[in-house]
Amino acid sequence: MSEPRLPEKLGDICYIKARIGWRGLSSTEYTEDGPYLIAGQHIRNGRIAWDKCDHISERRYLESHEIILRSGDVIITKDGTIGRVARVDELPGDATINGTMMLIRPLRRLDYRYLYHVLNGRGFQKLIDDKVSGSSIPHLFQRDMVELKVDLPTPSQQSKIAEVLDTLDAAIRGTEAVVAKLKAMKQGLLHDLLTRGIDANGDLRPPHTEAPHLYKETPLGWLPKDWEVSEIQDMLASVDPAMRSGPFGSALLKDELVEEGVPFLGIDNVFVERFDRNFKRFVTPGKFLQLQRYAVRPDDLIITIMGTVGRCCLVPLDVDRALSSKHTWTISLDQAKYSPYLAMLQVNYSDWVLRHFSKDQQGGTMSAIRSETIRSTLLPVPPRDEQEAIAVILLELSRRLREEQTSFEKLRLQKSGLMDDLLTGRVPVTPLLEGEAAHGA
Repeated sequence: MSEPRLPEKLGDICYIKARIGWRGLSSTEYTEDGPYLIAGQHIRNGRIAWDKCDHISERRYLESHEIILRSGDVIITKDGTIGRVARVDELPGDATINGTMMLIRPLRRLDYRYLYHVLNGRGFQKLIDDKVSGSSIPHLFQRDMVELKVDLPTPSQQSKIAEVLDTLDAAIRGTEAVVAKLKAMKQGLLHDLLTRGIDANGDLRPPHTEAPHLYKETPLGWLPKDWEVSEIQDMLASVDPAMRSGPFGSALLKDELVEEGVPFLGIDNVFVERFDRNFKRFVTPGKFLQLQRYAVRPDDLIITIMGTVGRCCLVPLDVDRALSSKHTWTISLDQAKYSPYLAMLQVNYSDWVLRHFSKDQQGGTMSAIRSETIRSTLLPVPPRDEQEAIAVILLELSRRLREEQTSFEKLRLQKSGLMDDLLTGRVPVTPLLEGEAAHGA
């Protein structure tokens, strides 16, 4: 059962101020320290990045006393990327806002933390979307905020709603930080492992600058002495064809595609390190048999040669029947010679592969990657057991990253749904308050 809410105009319960310009204030007047000057670009996920803010003189700060900030204020962008909201939990020093911002200060019966979540809610963001779509130069007017109606629960209910949503925000920020850390770790390890590898003790080899005796010069730069360099064509599997792109022309007509059947893959199934199983095109089993030479195999590399050229992933082991398209190259490697997983990483992240593919650019754009370009692509080839050791490390890191990314998306969805329910009263917050009271008793 939903809770009754009393709608109030924001202008009746808040102090709302914005100003146009700063009496000719220019960036040349910014100072090294002094009062903070906040702009929309300084707002990150509802928080003010104080270390990124500009500073102005005390005289300029006092010039507009009506927008001097206090703890408990809420600010919002009214120009540019409008509707970006932040709240001021505490001030590290004197602070004010620039001409693109608006100040909203709750005066009575309104918890600023609750207001912050309301302004991030679906109802208010729809107002923002309407303004953006309805104007070539979107602007949020002060009168928009004054007339905005907000449903007000009781102060204790507001506080509890804010507490619940704040807890989810903290979990989201924490998970996001873990994702960012793992991404940075993976990026660093990718370069090191794919160029330095692992020694007999399972440790990352020291770089060439520290141990030049462990390396040799190759067409791909300095690589460990026991590594080789080979072209992809020398590591293809003994299948025919080991590389394919098609079918072309009349081999498969558009009206031969069906609603269900054997998947016909396209560039929308291929992303960096990720195979998308959202199949949109199919052929009949009979047509698949006619076009078997274009069939993919588990652990094949698929590289996009149209659209965003050069994205690469592996065909999952459980995709046993599917056709490649003319917009991709599908490659079967001899796995006794080279790990498909490491090859996929090399294609996605190695500078030398990107430079080699760029040879197919015409007029600044890459029309497609030709067969001969792929065949002649050089890859560093560690001993096969070292390839496996490298793959184990990177696979584990990728698994952890995927898990954290999944947790992050789940938390965001959970917050979005719960936020809408709590702010509209569809899910009552009273039982939570009653539970707290019983626990306290």
